[in-house]
Amino acid sequence: MRFVKYHALGNDYLVIRPEDIDGDIQRQTIERMCHRHYGIGSDGILLGPLDSAACDFKVRIFNPDGSEAEKSGNGLRIFSRFLWDEGLVRDDPFTIETLGGPVTCQIEEGGKSVTVEMGVVSFISTEIPVTGKPREVLREEMIIAGRTFEYCAATIGNPHCVVLCEEPTAELARHYGPLIERDARFPNRTNVQFMKIIDRGNIQIEIWERGAGYTLASGSSSTAAAAIAHRLGLCDADIVVHMPGGSLAITLADGFAAIMRGPVTRICSGAMDPHMFEA
Repeated sequence: MRFVKYHALGNDYLVIRPEDIDGDIQRQTIERMCHRHYGIGSDGILLGPLDSAACDFKVRIFNPDGSEAEKSGNGLRIFSRFLWDEGLVRDDPFTIETLGGPVTCQIEEGGKSVTVEMGVVSFISTEIPVTGKPREVLREEMIIAGRTFEYCAATIGNPHCVVLCEEPTAELARHYGPLIERDARFPNRTNVQFMKIIDRGNIQIEIWERGAGYTLASGSSSTAAAAIAHRLGLCDADIVVHMPGGSLAITLADGFAAIMRGPVTRICSGAMDPHMFEA
């Protein structure tokens, strides 16, 4: 099975062409490919390009645990760069279908950077979803393992819980992230961001990704966190999101339509030996 590996601010994905797999991709196959010791190692799998009736291309996004993700900002930038490397797109905007809705992408700087129109961010509980009465999920409290957190929630096609804190750390994300991800108030589980407001144009986040774990950077997490900061009146519409892997630029238009800009790097390509998948 052939692959191409990229990273976007340290968040790495393997791109697999549909013609290079036999039938539907299996959970155990995804888990092995993503394993850092027994496989190639990655934060997820991008399967595409697939046919789409509504967009120019379609991609399926898989987490390292084999679950399928609705949307990934870094994954979309990586997949866009793959399409550019394959000669399937040029500098003009193009559309990609995801489970979380269609997005518009554009290659910039000779493939080094990609802009993605991520869609509209919603804070409505029934759309995220979050349990309880219909509402905007803003500045609520939850107690996790004896600690009280103030949080907001949002969806950009996939669910996010943004925890407001003074000092986000990797240790905080690693310890409380998996507990919040699977908290009963999030029926579909959730991505988790621990967010600090730096000033009106900058925020800092640490990330725990649903189905992937601790992550150096995330495009959809950056989008959700920036939208929350803007919705709370703590930041302006143009926000730089700082993460351990680097920074992304988020612009929020009317109605919380979000545009993300950031880099992509091609790492390598190759073929996986069938022996890798044997028990």
